Amino acid sequence: MSHGMTHGIAGALPPPRAILFDWDNTLVDSWLCIQAAMNSTLRAMAHDEWDLEETKRRVALSLRDSFPDLFGPRWQEARDVFYRAFSDIHLEYLAPLPGAAEMLQGLAELGLTLGVVSNKNGRFLREEVRQLGWDRLFHRLVGATDASEDKPSPIPVRMCLDGAGVSAGPEVWFVGDSPIDMECAYNSGCVPILLRPDAWRDGEFDRFRPRSHIVHCREFVTLVRELLVPISQI
Repeated sequence: MSHGMTHGIAGALPPPRAILFDWDNTLVDSWLCIQAAMNSTLRAMAHDEWDLEETKRRVALSLRDSFPDLFGPRWQEARDVFYRAFSDIHLEYLAPLPGAAEMLQGLAELGLTLGVVSNKNGRFLREEVRQLGWDRLFHRLVGATDASEDKPSPIPVRMCLDGAGVSAGPEVWFVGDSPIDMECAYNSGCVPILLRPDAWRDGEFDRFRPRSHIVHCREFVTLVRELLVPISQI
């Protein structure tokens, strides 16, 4: 069942002054790259490999929050294997999601502050943003380990907004594709917006419900424009 929401409820959403995005699978398609690096790590640590569905189900927390549970006392060894594998391939796999570049450009032209809060390692995040030529569009890029805690903590959200002239709260939308993004929005007091083509899975957002589910980047920028630009100017 799709829980997608239409522009008819646009009035129920507060117009944003800043929009913070998750990175992986919100703005870029990362699943195959993450799966490949993860399976290199699992093989090296004598674990069974993951198929794509299992990868999607299990990859949400940052590495420093998930690897200790997965690999126990050898988690730092596994981290080093993962980072080596990921570093070798991530720029080759890098692929913006359809309409993402145009969406970000459109939002920037509306005068909004844009940022990224990701559980991808900060160095890799910044390399990928630069590779796509998107760095000029963002106020700040905060990746895993850049702040003292990672998503869903509100700390990286506050770090991303530092100096932007707007504080975490109802004037800030937090946009992502997963429950951890919605949880981060709730924890930081921002407006939780789900951006992805997939329908919700049963129970997926029971705890942290999105205020809106937008299926495509084109629809997203249209919705924001409708909220910000008076009808008389359209």
